[in-house]
Amino acid sequence: MELQQYEDALLQYELSLQVAANMPASIEIHSICHANRAACFSNLGRYEETVKECNKALDLNHAYMKALIRRGRLTKSLNTSKKLTLRLEPLAAEKREKMKEEMIGKLKEMGNSVLGRFGMSIDNFKAVKDPTTGSYSLSSQKVVPIES
Repeated sequence: MELQQYEDALLQYELSLQVAANMPASIEIHSICHANRAACFSNLGRYEETVKECNKALDLNHAYMKALIRRGRLTKSLNTSKKLTLRLEPLAAEKREKMKEEMIGKLKEMGNSVLGRFGMSIDNFKAVKDPTTGSYSLSSQKVVPIES
């Protein structure tokens, strides 16, 4: 199913909830509509809304197995994702640091090739990292005399 079809289905279930409000068996219909809305939200990647809709379905029918299973699977999946993120974040940070060092090395090479024409090098400058922003500022370490 395409994403737009899930969005359309959400609107239809919302309409069904409004129409069923005055029907005798509305509690069961409402529970089913909320569980189906949860399925749509899940397929759209809107997980907080998925859990809310499952909870609404279960508030109306605490033994509704589809809603229980759907919420349980999502909760398990989200917990697994959080654990994986916590494990992978230090590795990603290390990789970003290596990439940054490589980029700085390449920038130094490029800077030295340009500054070399003027008898200077990157070593004539000092880069200081601002701990609050992570940005760098450059200052000249020594004055290079200009020969005439």
